[in-house]
Amino acid sequence: MESIGRKRWAIAEGYIPGGSTGQGRRFESHETACILNTGERDAHIELTLFFADRDPVGPYRVTVPARRTLHLRFNDLTDPEPVPVDTDYASVIESDEPVVVQHTRLDSRQAALALLSTVAFGE
Repeated sequence: MESIGRKRWAIAEGYIPGGSTGQGRRFESHETACILNTGERDAHIELTLFFADRDPVGPYRVTVPARRTLHLRFNDLTDPEPVPVDTDYASVIESDEPVVVQHTRLDSRQAALALLSTVAFGE
């Protein structure tokens, strides 16, 4: 299959709720970048976070293997530092191969779970 997507993506809205009411990882409040690589080569990703009141953090580095998808939870990012909870941020995702990025958040602070999903801005 031919590669589809873009090499630079932005998610202007980011926020990891600090609490969860559900049991286990499936119901933990989280933010995710779903990254699709349809190409024949691994995509090496660098992710940078931007904040309203401090300097950017990054790059966080991950690889999406060829012809695979990665659902990257921002909660799991730790290097160069953990992504803060209860803090507004935005992210820029840069790849050496074309990819498609979708943004999803699960907010389980209340018993009635809320799920938000949107395609990121690609250029």
